[in-house]
Amino acid sequence: MKTKKNKSRCKFFWILSLILKNIFLMFFLTIAFSGCKSQIKVKEQEKPRIIVTCDPEEDDQNSLIRFLLYSTDFKIDGLIYNESEHHWKGDGKGTKRLPNPGQTTRVGVERELVESWRWPENEDFIHETVEDYEKVYSNLKMHNPDYPTPEYLKSVIRWGNVEFEGDISKDTPGSDLIKEAILDDVPGTLFITAWGGNSSIARALKSIEEEYSNTPEWENIYKKVSEKVVLCLSGDQDGCYANYTGPNWPDIQRLQNSGGNISLAYNSVANVKPEYAFYYEPEWTGENISGKGPLGSRYRVWGDGYQWIKNDHFGYYFYSGLTEEELKKMGYIVWTPIHPKGAFLGEGDTGTILNFINNGLRAWENQTWGGWAGRKNLNEKPVDFAALMADSAAMAEFMRQRRHSSTDFPDFLPAAQNGFAARLQWSVTPNYEDANHDPVIEGISTISAKPGETVTIKTKVSDSDGDNVSVKWHQFVVDPFEGKVSVDNPDSPITTLVIPENAQSGDNIHIVLEGVDNGSPALTRYHRVIISIR
Repeated sequence: MKTKKNKSRCKFFWILSLILKNIFLMFFLTIAFSGCKSQIKVKEQEKPRIIVTCDPEEDDQNSLIRFLLYSTDFKIDGLIYNESEHHWKGDGKGTKRLPNPGQTTRVGVERELVESWRWPENEDFIHETVEDYEKVYSNLKMHNPDYPTPEYLKSVIRWGNVEFEGDISKDTPGSDLIKEAILDDVPGTLFITAWGGNSSIARALKSIEEEYSNTPEWENIYKKVSEKVVLCLSGDQDGCYANYTGPNWPDIQRLQNSGGNISLAYNSVANVKPEYAFYYEPEWTGENISGKGPLGSRYRVWGDGYQWIKNDHFGYYFYSGLTEEELKKMGYIVWTPIHPKGAFLGEGDTGTILNFINNGLRAWENQTWGGWAGRKNLNEKPVDFAALMADSAAMAEFMRQRRHSSTDFPDFLPAAQNGFAARLQWSVTPNYEDANHDPVIEGISTISAKPGETVTIKTKVSDSDGDNVSVKWHQFVVDPFEGKVSVDNPDSPITTLVIPENAQSGDNIHIVLEGVDNGSPALTRYHRVIISIR
């Protein structure tokens, strides 16, 4: 068992190594890049650059909490309120619109003109969540100094297009922020998420089109935007992608994830392996999430007594102990199964950001590589997760097929949930030595080899808490090479393998080392080695 003295010693050497590493890095940059600012700016963009847009719903807030706890891993350029078919604010002038038929006729609700649709009065959940982040910021930065300041996060919050579903008729502070980020000269990819509708993104793009389409600059602007932007969409929840963005900007990439195996949407427990169902049960959620300070208390679970939108016939999750029939008699639309008080509710939009987490898989660098949110298959169409979430049978079948197609991946659910639990623990733990932290894996990332050649891969595995770390090698099958590779010593940091004879020049073989410590909760780190066939 580790003593507090040993933990303190580990922390001292960990901090000392960081200081020496940073001193060396600054010295190197000063010598190597003196007078060459553009190269230094590229170094500063090593984290994925992300703008989040979201609508006011329980699962969006839950996704936002996880996102902020992993904000060490991103360059956050915007946090923007947006509408969706599920939620829109109205213009405050008495204008009435019909709700989307998918929100009404599908569940037997009579459509009628309304001034707003399922939008809470004085809604400001992004501001409130960042304020709770501010309450625990001093604890978080003790465990990782890369957490952004609350002041910075507040500075990038904007109101986007929230008035009516799919309305892109005018610019908003949110669409303006997106437009400026798209057009700036910061190098690298700009990832823009839509956890609700797409209207703020579509408006930004439409504003760019209106400004430049009839100018000599248009061809270059169109090319720049198409190469720079990747859209990370939780479906098309207001029709803006189908009606505007897709037809007018067909060359903009969309994040396409498949082959992963983390289920975090509503009714997730129905789609997971039985041995991992406990991650969604009240006992685990209560111990690891709900009781962990301001952010844990804000995280919505079943039966927590908090109704987000008063008198909302779709939002019955805050009740506990009532049957489906009892809820229906009260006027509620029971669209997802009821779960016990305190059980996991949902994070339907977290899949858009899981591959950006700095866990060693580097999945955000290339959509085909694979990570916690899966990977892009070259011949696969984008998945409409919003439609799947509305059809529990279709979602279950999709998850079954996805697990079947990802036998080369380790199961990522324990790593993702334990990592989230650890960061919530950080938020209430002011001392580094009183919490667990990820293992560290060091080693070469790329190797060149020929078919038939024997390759040795050496890594070094350590842990700042002094925990023991068990390791295992996996092959991630990445298009176009789909052959199987066996490694010697699969449970050792140093291993060898033979390149298959059928590998061809230009193929890449991805070998990933997974390291899991024995701390509480057990935390996972990966190291990806890409073998380039010559």
